[in-house]
Amino acid sequence: MTKKTAWLILSALIVLFLLWRLLRPMNIFVVDERFERPMQVETPRGIASLSAKDCGTCHREIYREWAGSMHARAWTEPYFQVDFKYDGSLQICLNCHTPLVNQQQDLVLGFRDRDKFDPILIPNPEFDASLRDEGVTCAVCHIRNGRIVGPFPTDRAPHPVEHDPNMSQGIKPCLKCHVVAGKRWDTFYTIPPCGTVAEIEAGKQTIDCVSCHMPPVVRPAAEGMPARKGRQHLFHGGHEPERVKESLQVDHRLEDDGLVVTLTNVGAAHYLPTGTPDRHLTLELKLLGPGGEVLKEKAYAMKRYILWRPFIVDLRDTRLPYQQPREFRLPLIRSGPGAPAAVDVTVRYHLLDEARRKKIGYNNVEPIAYFLYHARIPLGPQQ
Repeated sequence: MTKKTAWLILSALIVLFLLWRLLRPMNIFVVDERFERPMQVETPRGIASLSAKDCGTCHREIYREWAGSMHARAWTEPYFQVDFKYDGSLQICLNCHTPLVNQQQDLVLGFRDRDKFDPILIPNPEFDASLRDEGVTCAVCHIRNGRIVGPFPTDRAPHPVEHDPNMSQGIKPCLKCHVVAGKRWDTFYTIPPCGTVAEIEAGKQTIDCVSCHMPPVVRPAAEGMPARKGRQHLFHGGHEPERVKESLQVDHRLEDDGLVVTLTNVGAAHYLPTGTPDRHLTLELKLLGPGGEVLKEKAYAMKRYILWRPFIVDLRDTRLPYQQPREFRLPLIRSGPGAPAAVDVTVRYHLLDEARRKKIGYNNVEPIAYFLYHARIPLGPQQ
């Protein structure tokens, strides 16, 4: 074989390999042993079932809060359903969206592949469709070894209770799914997908999920019990505009040559936004004429830019890290003919990228973006 022939064969192999990388089914994260299988839990003595509805007969306020959260909609949420089917209805996704064995139609016996994306399944005789629809239900965090687990000790509950003081730090239950990693030979993430925990660690912040997502409250834990310190089960995040607004500080100032807008993530120990890479912020700046007409506009996006194929490469991340102000400038001519009368400043939170929405065929009923901030700054002659 000549050297030229060898190079041609090698080049052809490289081209075929890259084509395969462009067309292959893609796994964007590594299956960690912590969530490779659903959770097997035993119904404790003293409660009727694993259903949140049964918990809610006594823990009414907690149930009401949970029922309005995204945890309760982890399976039924319309966008997830469309995205899940578009990506091939992978079983591994169920282990976080419906984490209990009884919530899944099939049992996982093992895996056909080393990456654990191709499980060996058999029908699950204990499958409960109504329990599946509860998503991340009470039992996911509060049942362990056949006992109810809670952050406070009690001897007044009608069921066994195991005191776990570490639950109040929001570490064990949250890390199971929010630690999704991506380290593999063909991936080059700065931060893994849905890598909320990695973002907190990168910023050298303490992992303390409950302080923000489960605000403190004093009330009875259950009907007929005395009031005590506890936590609201709201799990507010990107789907709650008011919660996100509390985390974003917007400042602006006029300088000799233009407008400076400063955005600061003041309330989220992780990046703003966090979660799936589709989520992003936009800052829109518009120069307005005397009649409100748009003379000029400029837009900025705070998002993750990721090359997915042929290799996964985290190209750039312009989101807002915790307590790190970022300035955006808009040049201005503040006097003379054609000078603008005002600047319109708008910040939006986008739950989903419009291109992704169209690609997967998601026809949303609820908006996929909402306002975080809006101001109209009048401009007069420069002093």
